[in-house]
Amino acid sequence: MTPRYGLMCDDCGEVVWVSQGATHLRWLRDREHVAREVAEHSASGLDTWMVDGLAFLAEHRGHGVTIVSEKTADGK
Repeated sequence: MTPRYGLMCDDCGEVVWVSQGATHLRWLRDREHVAREVAEHSASGLDTWMVDGLAFLAEHRGHGVTIVSEKTADGK
């Protein structure tokens, strides 16, 4: 079993699963303003997981957001 991690809106329960661990998601949630500033000035753009996470945070602005995990079956 392999864990996967995501961001969950505490108000509506919607979850977005991304390809990073809990530490990276915590960083993104806690430093959203930094990631948005980097995105504005980056010619090469951000990694997909950051774009997906920032879109989720923008969509759920003002709501509590929790880092969640679940075990998934290995693809073997």
